[in-house]
Amino acid sequence: MAARADRRGAAGHRRRLLAGLSGRVVEVGAGNGRNFVHYPPEVLEVVAIEPEPTLRALAEEAERAVPVRVRDGYADELPLADGEVDAAVVSLVLCSVPDQARALAEVRRVVRPGGQLRFYEHVVPPAQPKRALFGLADRTGLWPKVGAGCHLARDTAAAITAAGFAIERCERLEFRAAPLEPRLSYILGCAHR
Repeated sequence: MAARADRRGAAGHRRRLLAGLSGRVVEVGAGNGRNFVHYPPEVLEVVAIEPEPTLRALAEEAERAVPVRVRDGYADELPLADGEVDAAVVSLVLCSVPDQARALAEVRRVVRPGGQLRFYEHVVPPAQPKRALFGLADRTGLWPKVGAGCHLARDTAAAITAAGFAIERCERLEFRAAPLEPRLSYILGCAHR
């Protein structure tokens, strides 16, 4: 499904997400490593955190443009020191972490002062009735059970700001990853610590 989404436009979103990054980067919830090939050459190393063993194994084998070290770990307990990285990347992961505030506090902890947070996340739709429907799916627990913990109605931009990041740019996208999938709302942008 990820390859199909990339062909429908997600690869372009990934390139835009990572453009201009440099130095040492942590990618939280790296999944199967689809972002690795899009990192610019100015990135010295990516520390890719992925808790799920099958996805972590796929990430180990993923094509890459820069050095990548894949590590086991969770968003709310990153195995890095305070201020250790120049930037953090969260890509389609903050919808599924159990506690967004705790995960974003951890991300802020490991990013150096003045460093960046790059985000590409699906979020609560801006308009009714989809907003109400997705909120109901989250509140009943139906979609998180079916979607591996995914929540369709999180206000991730507000959570990023509440965690102490200053959003520099944030673009809202409507995107359908697969022909029969509902059109979801995404945000793509950059914030600073």
